[in-house]
Amino acid sequence: MQANVVVVGSLNMDLVTRTERLPRPGETVFGQSFGTVHGGKGANQAVAASRLGARVAMVGCVGSDAYGVQLREGLLADRIDCLAVRTVPESASGVALITVDANSQNTIVVVAGANGCLEPEDLKACDQVLQVADVIVCQLEVPIETVGYVLGRGRELDKIVILNPAPASGPLPRHWYGAIDYLIPNESEAWALSGVTVDSLESAELAARQLIEFGARKVIVTLGAKGALFVSAQRVEHFAAPRVEAVDATAAGDTFVGGFSAALAAGMDQDDAIRFAQVAAALSVTHAGAQPSIPSLRDVQGFATP
Repeated sequence: MQANVVVVGSLNMDLVTRTERLPRPGETVFGQSFGTVHGGKGANQAVAASRLGARVAMVGCVGSDAYGVQLREGLLADRIDCLAVRTVPESASGVALITVDANSQNTIVVVAGANGCLEPEDLKACDQVLQVADVIVCQLEVPIETVGYVLGRGRELDKIVILNPAPASGPLPRHWYGAIDYLIPNESEAWALSGVTVDSLESAELAARQLIEFGARKVIVTLGAKGALFVSAQRVEHFAAPRVEAVDATAAGDTFVGGFSAALAAGMDQDDAIRFAQVAAALSVTHAGAQPSIPSLRDVQGFATP
């Protein structure tokens, strides 16, 4: 399959428990339920892009365990090309330990496992996949040198390069910014990258402008129920979020990134692509779990045109 969206990133098995409230440090609370759900920011974004209309290829690593088999089969079931998903011998697949409270807030601990084995050599081996893509998407759950390679190669190939800087614990390498067409952080990630505390539209704009000064072409700060803020050197635009009743916000950001990527690959206008991605993300929070919550193209079209 010739993919028009290539996602380079992580594949995790999410171990999810729901509880009335999140525990404080040192505290034990009783959970109400437990389940395993296919996740990983890279895989989530690939699934979102595929369900929302794109032809998608995934580049990543899984372990030689049962989770690795299940994660690959899950992507294949969503019609995602997995030829560039490598199985790492004698390695465990990545996992994420997720706790969701009654208000749909969550805490997440990620153990990289095989995701930490994705190397630039893996990307060089599947360079043809990058060459035929329209959009290349990365996150930060795989080794930093691999992300840097993908961004640089995407710029060399003149592709639309999207970086979702998640999880972000500090500034990005400054030379990365010139390779990024769309930098898509949430509020905490925008703060980590820019040093500007983001707690309002005004502060989100300040943070985004700092990232533009670093060299990013365009920045979209996702603000949850407050919508999304688009900032470029020439323009600032706030996009209000659709109103829904939230159940679980686990994959909302990934759904936004995947939906936005799919819309751009389909030739959609940038602003319409943002609105499309917002509807997809809003629908995702109305269901529990990461990949199970990601809507289809029909779902989004039905919501947008009731």
